[in-house]
Amino acid sequence: MKLEELPKTIPIFPLSNFIMFPGTTVPLNIFEPRYLQMVNDSMKKHRMIGMIQPKKSGKLKKPDLYKVGCIGKITSFNETEDGRYLIIINGISRFNVDEEIETDKLYRMCRVNYQNYAKDLDNKIEKFTHDDLEKIFRDLKSLFEKKGFMVDWSNLKKQDFSNTLNTLSMASPFSLEEKQILLETKDLNTRKLRLEEILKTYTLDEFSNCLLYTSPSPRDRTRSRMPSSA
Repeated sequence: MKLEELPKTIPIFPLSNFIMFPGTTVPLNIFEPRYLQMVNDSMKKHRMIGMIQPKKSGKLKKPDLYKVGCIGKITSFNETEDGRYLIIINGISRFNVDEEIETDKLYRMCRVNYQNYAKDLDNKIEKFTHDDLEKIFRDLKSLFEKKGFMVDWSNLKKQDFSNTLNTLSMASPFSLEEKQILLETKDLNTRKLRLEEILKTYTLDEFSNCLLYTSPSPRDRTRSRMPSSA
């Protein structure tokens, strides 16, 4: 798909603590009336929806949005007996929000541009190997185990570097701010470095907590009362 073929005005699906990258596939369960309307309208046109994170704010009905999201195309659609839509979206390109548009729709719409992320549509593959991800794999495995998350690591390693890194960024139990940082990185190498930096803060926090809550042994307490030699 070419940049000029992407719609400039798109329906927006604000989903907290959720990001989508180009090339990734995401299943969604749609049940709210406003988003059922959004999917219906999208299916009649370009079948595209903009996924974006809402900011933390007191505006529950209409929270502020981050300025960067990802547009995806509906590639699978099924309706359940109870009226829900089960759809699959394939990420195409990230976008910047220029402005929100007032409409009579139940859902929100924005005017967007894709210029800052034109490379998302480039078929060139950045040359990395999974060896470059070994440290990330190791740290994430430890974090996922502590959080009780289940991940098929063997299947993940069968994907190419880009999809593996993006899937890890999407699935990781980070804050919405941290996920937004990963989403807004311009290239894979920068995303890899940011992911390593975020993981390092989790590792350091756990290490600090271990130091804080580990009480000294009786022998160590005895030593601490002994006068030091000059």
